[in-house]
This record gives sequence, structure tokens and C-alpha cells, in this order.
Amino acid sequence: MSVRAGKIMALAGKDQANKTTKELKSTFSTVLENGMHGLCFSTYEDGQGPGTQITEAQIRRRMEIIKPYTKWVRSFSCTDGNELIPRIAKEYGIKTLVGAWLGDDAEINEKEIEGLIALAKEGLVDIAAVGNEVMYRGDLTEEELLDFMHRVKKEIPEIPMGYVDAYYEFAHRPKITDACDVILANCYPYWEGCSIEYSLLYMKDMFNQAVRAGNGKKVIITETGWPSEGELFHGAQPGYENAIKYFINSQVWSEEDDIEMFYFSSFDESWKVGSEGDVGAYWGLWDKNEKLKF
Repeated sequence: MSVRAGKIMALAGKDQANKTTKELKSTFSTVLENGMHGLCFSTYEDGQGPGTQITEAQIRRRMEIIKPYTKWVRSFSCTDGNELIPRIAKEYGIKTLVGAWLGDDAEINEKEIEGLIALAKEGLVDIAAVGNEVMYRGDLTEEELLDFMHRVKKEIPEIPMGYVDAYYEFAHRPKITDACDVILANCYPYWEGCSIEYSLLYMKDMFNQAVRAGNGKKVIITETGWPSEGELFHGAQPGYENAIKYFINSQVWSEEDDIEMFYFSSFDESWKVGSEGDVGAYWGLWDKNEKLKF
């Protein structure tokens, strides 16, 4: 057999075991400059969180920072100023995966769905996401979620529509999977305690499970990432170098295998400590002061 020089990428990713921090940072810069398919857009500054009214100025400032590096942005809500994210993204020529945040508050859910439909009818939505991890949290029943999905599809049939959840939910909930035009899967080796050495292999398996569940439908990785600080989670160690390694491996795989992936996240957000512990505040490529971390 013949070997194609320069065409080999190990299943577990690039060999980074013996690289210095300086070398890792150099590779990170090269990969970042090459550009990403997508970024999850972090809106909240210190002292802000879900329910805060965010401003056009802060969205625009952060969009200016990320625009050289990404083709798509993913937003998570259509209320409290978040509805400005796809509008501003379009000004910069960035495509949008726009989410309606659904929870256990019926009034808010209605505003979110109405907002998503309105944005789509303005031509500001390239992919519509009806809910994020609603089944995982148990905020709605399956039938309640399906009602929202069917309503959105009826109102904006020309826009690809899906639901975002952990990759394994699509095998467990075939009715929801059937209702999706696209499978929007969150894949976090970190949250399943996988060590950094095997994290890319693990994510590939997560992705392939979603592919099998989708039965021919496109699968998009809507979230994946690695925290740069925090405590050990089983076998998964947060850290500066590990976050760089995970970013490099995931982006190279995305590019080489044409995987549509939204990296989580753009900026560190302090409010997430409450829901995720100390690692919650350190998922960004940029820190909370909007400085590139790596």
C-alpha cells in the first residue's frame, strides 16, 4: 500500500503531546485565522444573565470581534434584546442559527416562538432552532415541544427547522427526530468525563450516534467545547492547554470531514457558574473582558 504524505490525521487528533505552550498557541492562532464554521454567541457581560435586557451596543461590539473568524453564529433566544443578534449578524454577512428558548414559563415560550417566526419572516434566520435541551431539563413534555415545532414549521416552511439537545436524545425520542428537518446535536466529551487524549474520538462517536438516529438527515454539532479553568470532572481535566488542544482538534476535524460545528463559546460568561460550577465561566475563546485567551 502507498501512504499519502500530508493526508494523515490520527483518529484521536493531531499529535500535541510534546508541544510546548508556545507551540500550541501558535497552532491555535493558525487554526483560528483559518476560520470556523460557526460560533455560539455569548451576549452577557459581568452582572448580566438570562432575563437581562441586552443592548445593541454590546452585541455589535462582540460581533465586530468575532466576524473575521466565523461564517455562522448561533443565538439562543428571541427576546430581551437577543432578537437583535441575527439582525446585526446579517449586516456583517454572517449566517444565523436562531434559537427560541423554551422553558417552563408559558408566557415566555409564546414570546420566544412569536419572535422566532417574526425574525424568519424578515429573512434573518437561516436555520430555526425550536428549544434547547428542553427534554434534558424536563421543562416540557414531548408533545408540548412537538406542538411548538409543528407550529414553527407551518409558519415558516421554507426555513430548515430543528431542535437542539444532547446527541443521545435523538435516538431516545424518534417523534422529535422525525419532526426535525436538521438534527441539532450538542456533543461534550468533557461532560461525560472523557480525558483530553480521547476527546476527539469520543466526539466522533457522539456525532455518529446522532447521524444514525437521524436516518439520513443532516446533523449539525450545535455545541462543543472545553473549559480553560475549573475542577476535574471525572477523567476530564479543564485547563489552558487542554482547551487549546480541544479547539485545534475539533476545528481540524470539522474542516477535513466537512462537519458543520458551532463552537461553544465565543466569550466567557460569569453567570454560568451558578448552573455549571466553577468551569461554567470559562468556555470562551475570548475572556469576559473580550480579550482573546489563547
